[in-house]
Amino acid sequence: MADYKNPSYVARSMHPRFDELTSPGEAVPYSGIYRCDGCAHEIVSTEGHVMPPQNHHQHSSEQGPILWRLIVSPR
Repeated sequence: MADYKNPSYVARSMHPRFDELTSPGEAVPYSGIYRCDGCAHEIVSTEGHVMPPQNHHQHSSEQGPILWRLIVSPR
């Protein structure tokens, strides 16, 4: 989970971009911090770049597939 110190630098958003899941190797739809839904690994990625490949990190079968969810995004 991402941490922050000063709450004046972040704002809560209900924008649907935070509901989208992105697979390894797909184009990054929005710049920001992404969290793997299966294992909670976090990365920073930039819009237009490509998400890390499938072998970036490994999951057990219990963790399911690697899927990235945007958790923090610049305005």
